[in-house]
Amino acid sequence: MNSVDLMEKATRAVASARLLLAAGDVDGACNRAYYGMFDAGRAALMWAHAPVDASIAKTHSGLISAFGLHLVKTGKVPIELGKSLNRAAEIRLIADYSGDEVSLDHARWLVEQAESFVHAMRQTLASATAAPAPRL
Repeated sequence: MNSVDLMEKATRAVASARLLLAAGDVDGACNRAYYGMFDAGRAALMWAHAPVDASIAKTHSGLISAFGLHLVKTGKVPIELGKSLNRAAEIRLIADYSGDEVSLDHARWLVEQAESFVHAMRQTLASATAAPAPRL
């Protein structure tokens, strides 16, 4: 899967998260929002040609670590995006595995963060692939 395919997948996941949230499925919304961020993060690492083994970028902790190392620490993306990816992973674990309840406010925050994150990654990829302006 290439970075364009991953961004399309990320966009669909965030749209699904929004629908699930509207339907009252807080856990489902958290899951889909996180996976939107996960796929957008994978796409950004591909775009950056980060020296990350594909098997590592498919694991949650591997992707989050690589995103921080190759995109946040290098200044290619703002630190806030790295923090929101980390927090999204924490919330998703609660929603999917702990049996504890995720509050509606946390779910809303996560869906909003996912929308912002995917948008930011899309902008990053688009600006990187845009043709440079001609010199005058």
